[in-house]
Amino acid sequence: MSKRDYYEILNVSRDTSAADIKKAYRRTAMKHHPDRNPDNDEAEEKFKEANEAFEVLSDKQKRARYDQFGHAGVEGQTSAGTADFSDIFGDVFGDIFGGGRSNRSHVRKGADLRYNLELSLEEAVQGTSVKIRIPTTVSCASCNGSGAREGTKAVECSTCGGHGQVRMQQGFFSVQQTCPRCQGSGKQIKHPCRACHGRGATDETKTLSVKVPAGVDTGDRIRLTGEGQAGVHGGPSGDLYVEMAVRRHHIFQRDGRDLHCEMPISFVDAALGGELEVPTLDGRVKLKIPAETQTGKLFRLRNKGVASLRGGSSGDLLCRVIVETPVHLTKRQKEIMGEFQKIQEVEGKRQSPRKSSWFDGVKKFVDGLHV
Repeated sequence: MSKRDYYEILNVSRDTSAADIKKAYRRTAMKHHPDRNPDNDEAEEKFKEANEAFEVLSDKQKRARYDQFGHAGVEGQTSAGTADFSDIFGDVFGDIFGGGRSNRSHVRKGADLRYNLELSLEEAVQGTSVKIRIPTTVSCASCNGSGAREGTKAVECSTCGGHGQVRMQQGFFSVQQTCPRCQGSGKQIKHPCRACHGRGATDETKTLSVKVPAGVDTGDRIRLTGEGQAGVHGGPSGDLYVEMAVRRHHIFQRDGRDLHCEMPISFVDAALGGELEVPTLDGRVKLKIPAETQTGKLFRLRNKGVASLRGGSSGDLLCRVIVETPVHLTKRQKEIMGEFQKIQEVEGKRQSPRKSSWFDGVKKFVDGLHV
C-alpha cells in the first residue's frame, strides 16, 4: 500500500481534532467504499488507505508516534487495510444513528392529552365551570412509577449492555438499531410490579373541574398542567389541553367580541316608531325605534357583547332591523291597505323617496337604450 501521508489521505491538517478526523474519515470511506464503486481498483485502494490512516490517527498513542517518527513510528502496528471494518464503521455510524450510550432517558415525561369541550354561546360569553371525565394513565402507586416490584429496581439490559441500542452486522457495515428488549431505555426490569406489570402506570378514569373564563371562543385551549398521561418509569406526567368548541346559537352570531342578531319589526312600528324589547345574553332591554326606520338599519347596544379574555371593555350587540311584510290579512285590513295605497300614489315621491328614485333611474336607463 502506498505510504502517503495519513493527514493528506483524509484531507485534514495536523492539528485537526479527533472528532473532525472521524468526520473526515467518514466522508472519505463512504466516497470510496467498494459497494459504491464495484470493480474499481483505484477506489478500493483509496478505501484501504483511508482505513489505515484512520486506524492510526484515531488512536492517541499511535498518532503521537506517527507525528514524531512518521510511518516508521507505527510500522507493524497497522492492519494494512484489513482492519475490523465493523468496529471502525460501527464507531463512525454510531455518530450518525446515535450510537454509544442511548440518548433516550430511562425516565420520560408522559404524553399530552387533548379533550374537546363543547359549550353553549352563553357559557362561552359568561364563563362557567364544568366537570369532565377523561380516561388516562396515572403513576402506579404500588411501585411509584418505577415498574419494579417493591424492594427491587431496574437493572442494566442484558441484550444491549445498557446502551439502548444493538449493532447489526451487514457486510463491512455495522448499523445501530434500538434494542428490542428494553426499547432503547438501557434498563431491564427483572421483577415487574404486580399492580402495573412493569408499565409503571395504571389505567384510570378521572373527573376534573375545568374553570372556563368568560370570553372564550372556538379553538381556544386551556392547559391543565400534569393532568395528561403518567410519565414513564417515574417521569413527570404530561399536560391536558381542553379545546373549546362553541355551538351555534338560534338568535346570535358572534364576530370576535361583538354579537349580531336580526330584529324583525312590523311595517307599522317601522313607519310610526315605537319601543321594543330586545333579547341580550344578560336579559331583555328596551330599544326605542324611531319613526321611518328602514330595513337594514343597525342599532348598537354598547357593552352587550363578549368580554375580552385579555381585559378591557366588552364588545357590542348589533341588531339589524328587518321590516316584515304582514301576511294573512283580513278583509278590513285589505280595505285599509287599499285606501293607504291610493293616498300614497299622490304622496309617493315624498313618502317613498328611495322607491321613486329607483324607478326614475330605471326609466332613464330604458329610455337611453332607444336613443
